[in-house]
Amino acid sequence: MLFTDPIFLFGFLPAALAGFFGAARLGQSWACAWLVIASLVFYGWFEPRFVPLLLGSLLLNHGVARLLEATRERRLQRVVLWAGIGINLAALAYCKYLAWLISLLDDWVGLGVAPPSIALPLGISFFTFTQIGYLLDVRDGEPHDRSAVRYAVFVTFFPHLIAGPILHHREIMPQFADPATYRFAPGNLALGASIFIVGLLKKTVLADPTATGVAEAFAHPEALPLFAAWNATLSYSLQLYFDFSGYSDMAIGLARMANVRFPLNFDSPYKAQSVIAYWQRWHMTLTRYLTRYLHDPLTLWAMRRRRARRLPVDRAAQVTLRGFGSMILVPVFVTIGLAGIWHGSGAQFLVFGLLHATWLTIARLWGLFRPARAEPGPFGRLWRVALTYLCVLVAAVFFRAPSVDAALAMLAGLSGLHGIGPALPLPASWLDAPAALPLPASWAEGAGALLHGIARPAEWHEGSAVMRQVLWLAALYAIVWGLPNTQQIFVRFDPALDTVRPGGPAWLRWRPTAPWALAVGALGMVALLSLGGTREFLYFQF
Repeated sequence: MLFTDPIFLFGFLPAALAGFFGAARLGQSWACAWLVIASLVFYGWFEPRFVPLLLGSLLLNHGVARLLEATRERRLQRVVLWAGIGINLAALAYCKYLAWLISLLDDWVGLGVAPPSIALPLGISFFTFTQIGYLLDVRDGEPHDRSAVRYAVFVTFFPHLIAGPILHHREIMPQFADPATYRFAPGNLALGASIFIVGLLKKTVLADPTATGVAEAFAHPEALPLFAAWNATLSYSLQLYFDFSGYSDMAIGLARMANVRFPLNFDSPYKAQSVIAYWQRWHMTLTRYLTRYLHDPLTLWAMRRRRARRLPVDRAAQVTLRGFGSMILVPVFVTIGLAGIWHGSGAQFLVFGLLHATWLTIARLWGLFRPARAEPGPFGRLWRVALTYLCVLVAAVFFRAPSVDAALAMLAGLSGLHGIGPALPLPASWLDAPAALPLPASWAEGAGALLHGIARPAEWHEGSAVMRQVLWLAALYAIVWGLPNTQQIFVRFDPALDTVRPGGPAWLRWRPTAPWALAVGALGMVALLSLGGTREFLYFQF
């Protein structure tokens, strides 16, 4: 059952919301229990056999958390914690990485063992990370809600269960302890439904149509010429952008219908002016999680080791080779390398992570050594955005490719090593235009040769599939870089827990008025009419 399935839109969702507010009349625990049951039905709709795994994970982690609270002896508490984390990671590794590791070992040492066929439980990476974070916070003595039913709804709440955002107990469980959450609020229903419709539109109208031909191109990139390779890569980057942006909007909208506010998970990442800013805008809750539970502890550990050796840890120390390596390079590469592997099994995901770690390390190094400067002007910002996007695009090739070899073949195509290819349907008259310009003869000949090399001498016609694709991609980039994002449109009503950066004209900010209702309703009709053949969300595979 996808968010885009008619049975979800017209069956499950109304029943889940009606049951939640109806059960709330009997008490908060009844309403939470209803949401847990509804979420398990939602999860089991995909593959019922994985429901016991999810339930077992809930019981295990809640039990470990209670043991951590009851254990006062520090060493025993450490044993309980790492036993709980170990079981979580073992289940994740078995389901997600075992087959890949066996295949890898077979290639290296010839084990002669066929990799097992193991189905990946949906959302296992998300609910595993969510609960490990909870255990770490309990160990650290952070205030937390001990209610079993609120813990269960915090982990299983269906808007985030399959593909995030990765929630933190301190921002969600208190909301389910607030009596206001259980009172039906028409304003929140209207706001949530409007945000959901915008996300649905992104998925059905923008993301899925852009995917045409992407899978085939990445499956067989060995001979893709320049323009075909760029078309596939740009199309994929936009498909992924609108797919994940749409999902993130839909999750926030669904939660808001139930009076729950989620953290922001997507904030126009292609507008980022550095790779550091990109990671602060894309899958924001994953970045927050990795920073809190992996990067920062690694950095603090490195600093403590240096202090124990009476070595400095200030900025001056960070620009030394050893200081930079221990306090910046190692934490970044470990964290982002594991972030790559978190997304999937395969060496291509590791390379994806290591590439981003390289970009981040260079950015940190540049920040340490460059002199302080004033904010860049428009051209400076444009250059920063373009360079950041190019870095993201190169890494995205590995993120999408089925293997490292396929990714390298695609990069070769992007570099023109497979030829340029007949891609642009320019009119024949354009190809001879350089000869008529007041240019030196050698320049005119060179320009004419270039045009003949990259274009097919076809007459212009509006029905050209190639030109339609060029215009479609241009329109999508205009949306990405020229329009405010969903949260900025709905900023008047605090759609997410995070502060939303300003953007867009005032007339593009949503209000609960009749004109806006008509506009959103029209967008909803367009989205519903585009439901046929909807693809699964890309992040479901992670």
